[in-house]
Amino acid sequence: MLDSIRKLAKPFVTVEDLDPLIKQIGDAKYVLLGEASHGTSEFYTVRAQLTKRLIEEKGFSIITVEGDWPSCQSINRYIKGIDSNRISTTEVLEAFNRWPTWMWANQEIVDLIDWLKIYNQKPQRNKKVGFYGIDVYSLWESMDEIIHYLEKTGSSGLKQAKNAFACFEPFNRNNETYAVSAGYLSDDCIKESLALLATIQKNKWKYDDDQESILNMEVNALVAANAEKYYRTMVTSDSESWNIRDRHMVESLNSVTRFYGDDAKVIIWEHNTHVGDARATDMKKAGMVNVGQLVREQNRPEDVFIIGFGTNSGTVIASEEWGTDFKITNVPPAQPKSWENLMHISGPFNKYLIFTDDNREHFNKTIGHRAIGVVYRQEYEQYGNYVPSVMSYRYDGFIYIDKTNALHPLLLEKMAHN
Repeated sequence: MLDSIRKLAKPFVTVEDLDPLIKQIGDAKYVLLGEASHGTSEFYTVRAQLTKRLIEEKGFSIITVEGDWPSCQSINRYIKGIDSNRISTTEVLEAFNRWPTWMWANQEIVDLIDWLKIYNQKPQRNKKVGFYGIDVYSLWESMDEIIHYLEKTGSSGLKQAKNAFACFEPFNRNNETYAVSAGYLSDDCIKESLALLATIQKNKWKYDDDQESILNMEVNALVAANAEKYYRTMVTSDSESWNIRDRHMVESLNSVTRFYGDDAKVIIWEHNTHVGDARATDMKKAGMVNVGQLVREQNRPEDVFIIGFGTNSGTVIASEEWGTDFKITNVPPAQPKSWENLMHISGPFNKYLIFTDDNREHFNKTIGHRAIGVVYRQEYEQYGNYVPSVMSYRYDGFIYIDKTNALHPLLLEKMAHN
C-alpha cells in the first residue's frame, strides 16, 4: 500500500493543483467532502475552495452541512438576501450559540459566506446557491420555528404543533432529560411529533412563498419527529441512534434536493465518519449505516463522488469532555501503520489520491484511519480514534494535508464559556 501511495499520490500546493480531482468528479450530482476533525482550519479552507470551484465550474447550487437547520437558515437567508435585518456575516453566525459553537462560528466559514453572498448577487443567476444544515439535534429550535410561522400566518397545523410543544415542554428543553424519560420510562411524545409531521406534509403546499417557507416547515417537522426518535433511542442503543441521525440527514438532504428540482447538484460537508461509506469500515459489522452509504445506495454510481480528508500532525480545536470549553490541542503524529502514517512516510507533503477501478485493488486492505470528534484527548487516541477502513471503497478520492492547524473560532473568549 505504501508503494502504491508513492506511485499514485499527486502533490498539491493550491486548489488549482487539484484539477484532476475536479475532472474526475465529472457530472456527479452529489459531492461529499469529509473532514478528519471538526476543528482543523485546512479541512475547512480546502473544502471551501473546492466548493467555490464546483459552484462556478460545475453548476452546484446546494451546500448541506453537519449543522442544525434553524441556525444554518440564518446563513441561507443572509446569502440569498431574504433576511435584510442581518448587517454582517459575524452577526449571522451568532445564531450558532449551542455547543459546539466553533464548528460553524469560525473565521474560515466567514470567508465562504462572504463569497456566497457576493456570488448570489450576480444578475445572471437564475437560482441562488443555498446553505442548509441537515443534522437532527435542533428539536426545540425547530418546534419554535414551526409554531412561530403558523401563529404568524394562521396556516393549518397550529393545533398539532401546540400539542407537540405541550408534550415536550415539561422537559425544559433538556435533551438528556427527555432521552431518559422516553428511553427508560416510556414517557414519550411519539404520537404528537408524528401527528405534527403528517399535518405539515399534508398541508405544506399552503406554506409556499418566496422565502422558502415550504421547505423550512417540511424539514423542521422532520427534525421534530426524528429528533424525538433519536433522543428516545440514544440511551438504549448507540448504533440505532446513530442510524436514526444519519437517515435523518439523508431524508433532509432529499427534501432540499426535491425543492430545487431534478437537476439539482449538491455539496455535502460532514465528518469522514458520515461521508465515507460505512460498508467499507467496521461500522458495517455493528449494523450501522451512514450518509455516504445511503447516498450511494439511492443514486447511480456516477452521480456520487466522496472525498475524505486527513492529516499526520498539528493542532486542533476540541473539548476534553462533552459540553465543556474548547481549547487548542496538539495532534500527535499518526500511529505507525495507520493510513495517515503511510501517507506521511510516503513523503511529508500535501498530496491527493483518486481511487478508480484501475487502482482500487492496491488499497483494498483494512487499515486504521484516524477520526477526531468534538471531544478529543490525545492520550486516549490509540483506543478509539482509528476506524478500520478499506480506503479505496470508503472514498473516491482522498486529500492529505501533512501538518494542520487549529480552526479559528469567532469571539473565542465569549463562546468558550457559552
